[in-house]
Amino acid sequence: MFELLQTDPSSKARLGRLTTAHGVVETPVFMPVGTQGSVKALDPRELVEMGTRIILGNSYHLNLRPGLDIIRAAGGLHRFINWSGPILTDSGGFQVFSLATIRKVHAHGVEFRSHLDGSPLFLGPQEAMAIQKTLGSDIAMVFDDCPGHTSTPRELRAAVERTLRWAGECRAQPLAPGQLLFGIVQGGTSAPLRQECAQALAALQFDGYAIGGVSVGEPEPEMMRAVEMTESFLPPGRPRYAMGLGTPAQLVELVARGVDMFDCVLPTRVARNGTAFTRKGSLSIKAGACKADFGPIEEDCECFACRRFTRAYLRHLLNVGEILGLRMLSLHNTWFFLKVMAEVRTAIAAGTFADYRREFAASYVPTRKVLLARAAAAER
Repeated sequence: MFELLQTDPSSKARLGRLTTAHGVVETPVFMPVGTQGSVKALDPRELVEMGTRIILGNSYHLNLRPGLDIIRAAGGLHRFINWSGPILTDSGGFQVFSLATIRKVHAHGVEFRSHLDGSPLFLGPQEAMAIQKTLGSDIAMVFDDCPGHTSTPRELRAAVERTLRWAGECRAQPLAPGQLLFGIVQGGTSAPLRQECAQALAALQFDGYAIGGVSVGEPEPEMMRAVEMTESFLPPGRPRYAMGLGTPAQLVELVARGVDMFDCVLPTRVARNGTAFTRKGSLSIKAGACKADFGPIEEDCECFACRRFTRAYLRHLLNVGEILGLRMLSLHNTWFFLKVMAEVRTAIAAGTFADYRREFAASYVPTRKVLLARAAAAER
């Protein structure tokens, strides 16, 4: 199922191969997010052409719309969305627990109200696994309790206990043919709780392990520490997945800390706000500095947007509300994330990851500095 091919001598970076029912995934890997059955603004052909090997779907949203009856009638999620590659589905736990003001936690799940129409719903381990079985995803996630960044020690302890109890219940549920099941480690910023949760989940022998409870409002140093205090207690022969992370620079650093899989909405979300990712940091294409800039989003980028269109044209599209502008920035950003992961894999294989990591960190700077540098160059 997972083969560890090579480790980096300068860090905990790993090169691996994950075999699923719908294909092989080389790790480290970035998974574009298709929350409601579609990676926003991109079609499956484009995703395949840019090197996407696995995408993520959201079982909470797909269960509400279009509903399991429709997906079942279509022959499963793969056929419904016309995606032949692997799919990872989350359990819906994060979405449920984000509805803190309209939910009530019980021993075997959470009672809450739909964010669409307020209708009462219940989601627990059995329900979450039944949904993912019907969807037929390649990788299913257990139903867990994701505490917020400001949770008290008592709340963190309760969340870990529920996470472990529910993980055991999820482990006992039937899966779709060939479906893999990943456990999720919680514990907030508590090293003892992280260790306890990771070791208990390892004893249940899941197919992979996710590091949950990160990117929930905590500062970046705390996020990195949470990953570090979890990774060392996870089985080395199973894939590690950091949920909901992160920026390109964060991904490189998390690979160095032993993480194999990532997902994040940033590539398409910031594209809808007119922002592009580059090797020098994020860049606002809407900014005045791009008004008469007839170069590509990024020099030497081979994505379709950079080969065909200029910053000036894309800025125009964004300012007049043309959909093409959002699509091209989404395409470029997704391409960029996938390209970084491909370069990381190449560097680990070649034994040059330490150099790649250092050079990437040195060149990736905040947006403001990029814009100021370009404005200064234009004035000269």
